Amino acid sequence: MWKQSENIEWIDPYEGFTYREQTIVVESVEQNRALAVCGIEPAIFGDAVDPSFFIGLAIHAGVESGISSEGNVNMVQSLVQHEPVARDKEIQITGKVVKVEDVPRGQSVSSEVWFANPDGNTAITAKRTSLRPDPAKIGARGAGVKPAPVVEDVSKLTKISDVEMTPERVTGYRSDGNAIHFDMKAANASGFRAPIIGGGMGVHYLAAAIWREFAPTAIDLDIYFRRPIFWDDQLSVIVDDRGGSWTAICLAKDGKVATEARINHIG
Repeated sequence: MWKQSENIEWIDPYEGFTYREQTIVVESVEQNRALAVCGIEPAIFGDAVDPSFFIGLAIHAGVESGISSEGNVNMVQSLVQHEPVARDKEIQITGKVVKVEDVPRGQSVSSEVWFANPDGNTAITAKRTSLRPDPAKIGARGAGVKPAPVVEDVSKLTKISDVEMTPERVTGYRSDGNAIHFDMKAANASGFRAPIIGGGMGVHYLAAAIWREFAPTAIDLDIYFRRPIFWDDQLSVIVDDRGGSWTAICLAKDGKVATEARINHIG
C-alpha cells in the first residue's frame, strides 16, 4: 500500500501542523494478503477497502509528513466511512495535528486525517489520539483522560468468534514501521513484555464481524484501545446485541476488554 520515503526529516508534532497532501492506492493483492494473514476471508468486503486499513494509513500519512510513529501506542480512534472506497483506485489524503498534551507517560497527540475518492468526496474520516511514550518515564502511569468504558461486562454479551494471535501472524501482517509490533527489544524498551499488535490489525476482526452480518456501505465507530494485545494472546470477538441491534463490539482476552468500539451507525 505504501512505501515509506527515504530521508524523512522528523519533527515533534505540534497543534496546527498540517500534513502534506498525498495520494495512495490500496491494492487488491495487498488487502487480500493482509486479511488472509489475519485469517479473515477477503471476499467479505467485496470490491471495497476494509476501512480498518485507514487506521494504519492515517498513521503513515503522518509519518510521510515527518511525524515518527516509532514507539507510539494507539489509545482512541474514531473511524467513519461516509461511502465505500474502491480498491485499486487513487485516494487523496489530507490531515492535521489538532492537539498535543503533556501527560505523565509522555505526550498525547490527537490528529484528524481525511481520505477522498477520485471524485473529491470525503470517503473516510479518521481521528486518532495516541501516546508518544517518553523513554525517561517508563513505568509511569497516566496517558490523559480515560474515556468511560463502552462494554462493562463481556460475560453478558454474545461471542461471535475466537481469534488466536501468534508471532508469525503478527509479523506477517506487517513487519515494518513501528518496531514495537514485531521486535522484542523495541517492545521491551517501551515497557511491554512482548510485541503488541497494531491497533488497525485488531480492528480488522471487529470490521469483519460487522461486514459478515450487515455488509454496510457506511459506518461510524468510536474505538478504544484499553489493553495491549500481545502477539501470543488468545482473543474473542464479542458483540452487544441485547437491544435487538448491534451497539458495541469488542476484542476480549482473559474475560476483559482489550479493544472495544461503540457502534454509532451502520448503514
